[in-house]
Amino acid sequence: MKTLEKENQTEELFKRKNKNLLSVYYTAGYPALNDTVRIGQWLAQAGADMIEIGIPFSDPVADGPVIQESSKVALENGMTLNLLLEQVGELRSGVKIPIVLMGYINPILQMGVASFCERAAHAGVDAVIIPDLPLLEYQESYQGIFESWGIKNIFMVTPTTSEERIRAIDDSSSAFIYVVSSSGTTGARKDFSGEQIDYLNRLKQMKLKNPWLVGFGVSNKTTFSTICDYSAGAIVGSAFIAMLKNSNNFSADIPNFVQSIKAKS
Repeated sequence: MKTLEKENQTEELFKRKNKNLLSVYYTAGYPALNDTVRIGQWLAQAGADMIEIGIPFSDPVADGPVIQESSKVALENGMTLNLLLEQVGELRSGVKIPIVLMGYINPILQMGVASFCERAAHAGVDAVIIPDLPLLEYQESYQGIFESWGIKNIFMVTPTTSEERIRAIDDSSSAFIYVVSSSGTTGARKDFSGEQIDYLNRLKQMKLKNPWLVGFGVSNKTTFSTICDYSAGAIVGSAFIAMLKNSNNFSADIPNFVQSIKAKS
């Protein structure tokens, strides 16, 4: 099996910085088919620490209505996994921050896992998040392929994930863990409940070896600051996509959005 020697930007990021990290999610091919590259470029220039690009899928069960709509529009625009990897290659030529792809396993299986990993590595992808790929299946069938191409696989934990499973995920991870703030689908929230804070406290007390980022519900400076008290940072998705939908000027609105989240009091 051929491999590709490359620096993994996700690893490099966490070596340099482990607090107040902002990862921004957006759907490839949304609002327009060719927006993927320029949105990523503006995010990097605006100070986002990581870019998370969604692979559009016809049945995104873990996503809320905002991301579901963006996925539907992207598919109608003609976005495919092949085109997305081409666009990531173009984006990587001018962007040095980590690029993470998030999507469901079906399109990857259709391409072929080995082919996907090879193409993703050459395009400059650092990591993937595949919500419907079970840990055991990854370990038994795909881990060697992903690792040979230097692609980190990011696992998700939720408030209902047992401590035993969280520790198993921690043992199988080498980049970061995606912590889902609440059971349910993605979507912006104004604040976090006491129950959610208790959950974050429990995770913090576990002293996991990998850093973790929190997603689902982070939408503004307040929720970002709250999350950063417990974790290495947060992932913002639905709020950003809602902004893109209404934006007539990405070059102004994307920097304003990033700074509104990261701005210190």
